[in-house]
Amino acid sequence: MTDAAPGGVIVAVCTSEKTGTVKRAVEQVTLIRGHGLEGDSHAGSWHRQLSLLEDEKIDTMRARGLALAPGAFGENLVTRGIDLGAIAVGRRVKAGDAVLQITQRGKECHTRCAIYHQTGDCIMPREGLFARVLKGAVLAPGDPVALDPALDRHRVAILTLSDRGAAGQRADASGGAIGDLLGVGLPAAAVVSRGLLPDDRDAIERELRRLADEEVCDLVLTTGGTGLSPRDVTPEATRAVIDREVPGLAEAMRAAGLAHTPRAMLSRGICGLRGQSLIVNLSGSPRAVREQLEAILPALPHALEVARGIPLACGR
Repeated sequence: MTDAAPGGVIVAVCTSEKTGTVKRAVEQVTLIRGHGLEGDSHAGSWHRQLSLLEDEKIDTMRARGLALAPGAFGENLVTRGIDLGAIAVGRRVKAGDAVLQITQRGKECHTRCAIYHQTGDCIMPREGLFARVLKGAVLAPGDPVALDPALDRHRVAILTLSDRGAAGQRADASGGAIGDLLGVGLPAAAVVSRGLLPDDRDAIERELRRLADEEVCDLVLTTGGTGLSPRDVTPEATRAVIDREVPGLAEAMRAAGLAHTPRAMLSRGICGLRGQSLIVNLSGSPRAVREQLEAILPALPHALEVARGIPLACGR
């Protein structure tokens, strides 16, 4: 399938409480980010959170005289009108308001499950796609499903954190410096959000969660709020929302700054992952932003690819 090809439609959404069993069609399902379908046996913190199967492929089995209802092969989403077989592993798919990432094509069956014994064959190992949920939503039959090329680019958000900036008392020069550097060092990226907030921890936490969970940003670059002032709370807000720290990036940024000023050791900025979103705290001055971002830019393309969770060759 090419990017210009039309998408398809979800014709059924199906769930089951036990693995290896036929799923049943329901009126709607809730997709949970990083988990899968709410209440489904295959949901969890792994790469095969849900499965997709073309209705056209099921038709080939129906042509054998089998009466097959949606979910007969253990599939969660039954689609029509989209060539799932042409979607490469790693691509991102828009399903209704949800965003899925294709993680595996087909699977190996080690045992003959109930589905095989009921149908005499199981096409899921050959024809099915598996995916993880990057953005959750309620999904129902009739919702569209299609590739969205914009989702495949590295999606970047720039968030400036400054009381004075938010009050309109100071121009956001640091956010502009980030944009300029990204255009050179990460040209395949697309800046999809640029915001300005005061140094309010709760507001920062909410915005970081929104950028990662709803905007599906691969990279969130904050600037400001990393120093020793009582109002500098960016590291605390970031630590509250991430799943894992990436300390080497923060260490590299501080080391780069120390080459110019001993004050660089006062920066408390951290870096970490929320799901597949990498959050990086940069300092507040344009000069520090340039020094810190230039230090980590060579590693960012590989970091963002690895964070997507698709196996890569990581040799130097």
